[in-house]
Amino acid sequence: MRPTIRRAVIPAAGLGSRLLPLTKAIPKEMLPVGDKPVIEHTVRELVASGITDITIVVSGGKSLIQDHFRPNPALVQQLRADGKTAYADAVEEVAELSRQGHITYLDQHGPYGNGTPVLNAAHGIGDEPMLVLWPDDVFVAEVPRAQQLIRAYEATGCPVLALMPIDRKDSARYGVPVVKENLEDGCCGSPVWSRSPNPPTRPPRTPPSAATSSPPPSSTSCASRPTAGMSTAPARCT
Repeated sequence: MRPTIRRAVIPAAGLGSRLLPLTKAIPKEMLPVGDKPVIEHTVRELVASGITDITIVVSGGKSLIQDHFRPNPALVQQLRADGKTAYADAVEEVAELSRQGHITYLDQHGPYGNGTPVLNAAHGIGDEPMLVLWPDDVFVAEVPRAQQLIRAYEATGCPVLALMPIDRKDSARYGVPVVKENLEDGCCGSPVWSRSPNPPTRPPRTPPSAATSSPPPSSTSCASRPTAGMSTAPARCT
């Protein structure tokens, strides 16, 4: 039986340039979705999927992320003294996420891009399989996206990517897997990746979620973006 995935990497070193000037002082990962910063949704998903070691790769100006997950006993004590029990419980719950996920932080070294933080974190993970989830995508599904990726990896032993359907007219913006085999349970085999003959002016981004047994090859740097609750699909297995 293949070992299950217990480690995850969250790349959070990006500049957030598409949201400037809003992200000049506030990391994009800390922007709220509902009543929680977007990165908290990702951490909650990982913890709920059984991940016990989370590495968040950061850069300068991202200290708010660490502050958010750091325990704050003084604040909790003050809230309880003021009778604000629900707020105190909420603050303690976020700190508990950090303990359950054993969150550690790693400064990014190397050029800006999606591959660099994964390679940085891989030095401490070695050959152990890991999840890679980008924190600016929020998924809502009966079975968490991370759990779907883990199950697909356990079933196939291959690198796995979450995918979404796109309109043909948008295909120039993404890398597109060529599906060759239906592996059942929502999984499809994809031995090759197709690139549009009219690539976009900016490099396409990597998929916001992946399960891999080693740093992903350059051929997976383009992928269609997943949507909430989409099934997973294994990439090339070599």
